[in-house]
Amino acid sequence: MRHSWFRALLRRRLAVILLLIMQIWFLFYIFQNESYVSTVLRTVVQVISGFLVLSIISKKDKGANKVAWVFLILLFPLLGGLLYLLYHFQSSTRKFGKKILQIKEKNRKLYKLPGNVSEAAAMVMQGHMPQVRYLQSVGFPIYDGTQTEYFSPGEAFFPDLLTELKKARNYIFMEYFIIQEGLMWNTVLAILKEKVCQGIEVRVIYDDIGCFLTLQKNYAAQLEQYGIKCELFNPFRPILSAVQNNRDHRKITVIDGKVAFTGGLNLADEYINTYEKHGYWKDAVIKVEGKAAWSLTLMFLEMWELCRGGHEGAEQFFPKNEIMDRIITDGFVQPYSDSPMDDENVGEHVYLQIINNAKDYVYICTPYLIVDDSMVSSLCLAAKSGVDVRIITPYIWDKALIHMTTRSYYRELIQGGVKIYEYSKGFMHSKTFVSDDHTATVGTTNLDFRSLYLHFECGVWMYDSKAVLQVKQDFMDTLGQCHQILPEECKGNLATRLFQDFLRVFAPLM
Repeated sequence: MRHSWFRALLRRRLAVILLLIMQIWFLFYIFQNESYVSTVLRTVVQVISGFLVLSIISKKDKGANKVAWVFLILLFPLLGGLLYLLYHFQSSTRKFGKKILQIKEKNRKLYKLPGNVSEAAAMVMQGHMPQVRYLQSVGFPIYDGTQTEYFSPGEAFFPDLLTELKKARNYIFMEYFIIQEGLMWNTVLAILKEKVCQGIEVRVIYDDIGCFLTLQKNYAAQLEQYGIKCELFNPFRPILSAVQNNRDHRKITVIDGKVAFTGGLNLADEYINTYEKHGYWKDAVIKVEGKAAWSLTLMFLEMWELCRGGHEGAEQFFPKNEIMDRIITDGFVQPYSDSPMDDENVGEHVYLQIINNAKDYVYICTPYLIVDDSMVSSLCLAAKSGVDVRIITPYIWDKALIHMTTRSYYRELIQGGVKIYEYSKGFMHSKTFVSDDHTATVGTTNLDFRSLYLHFECGVWMYDSKAVLQVKQDFMDTLGQCHQILPEECKGNLATRLFQDFLRVFAPLM
């Protein structure tokens, strides 16, 4: 059975790759052909490419993104211009974005069902209210009545996940970028099947690209046979489409609207270190119990509606007042999500606010460090202003070119006073910020262009919650397993530096 499944999986992947190659070959054929039609077409595309360069320079966008596209179009005027048109002017992308906006606006008031505590927060937060007001302005309220707990690494989180899943009485919602059969997922699946038999609603969303090589094509149908409702996010189609570039990178589990988890962990064995992949896997998860879990519940339901269509009324899943009076307030908690289909880079703005508000320290964990000038400037400005800025990245990489691009930023950041460390034991996959013993965020957003601007992401921002100091302690403990990068290690030879500079030009398109 395993061999049959693998052959079917391989046939699907090869068929998709072949169709994409055929489309790219057709484009090259049209532009290389010497016929009259091809000549006219090339001239038209070259003229359009020139106007596109002017348009790109004048539009509101990230500088690094502009440079990448302009460089590509000037280097390959025919192919580059056509790719830009395909990427930015597709009706499917506009429809997708419009649908997301409609769902978000419809549910905007529902996020406030647990109550509004912004006035109470303002009395104790002092300089952190700009962060709170910003997230509220894009639809994410701040909550009290919430307990937080931080888990790292993955094997510390897994037992608690199983315990909470077994407690479910009404529903379980799970949304993940990657699901792969193995100890972790199979154990979770056994509980989900049991809960379905008890009459509990179970829903699963997984990203089709994220699971492209890990699950069978008909796996969603298999889950449906068990009674588990399942949706694929943005199913992959072998056509040149910009919307295929926007993936659901979120990791969310919600139980009864009372308890929710999010963070870097997918549902695969390497995340809990029962299978070694890129050395020891270091990851992080945040658990919220109480009012703030409702925010993550709504995030899931919005994605569910986007995938399945229809409208069932998200308010029916609100746990009402049964949890509101029993949870002792553990600081303030503000979950948030980020969509690539609008002009708000929420994940990036949360990170920048933490850096810019820091007075004593900012400690960061990220698997990738590929950022634009505004992030580099903020990090260096904080360090030069006396803030202790430290960043941990992986020593063992999962993608060679991405890791080489990450290292290309070391020299500039170290010169600016930022301390860079590499996690010697293996792969650092946590996405955490902690600052001044007061604020922290744990979520799914990497410090790279794809995660910051192209993927659907989420996170939990906290003020004076128990988990804040847990994140800090974990960072300090992890430093003992890291190697600090020294300035002389960043020099490299001329060829390496030139290649890294070349990679940085195209970093926004990676």
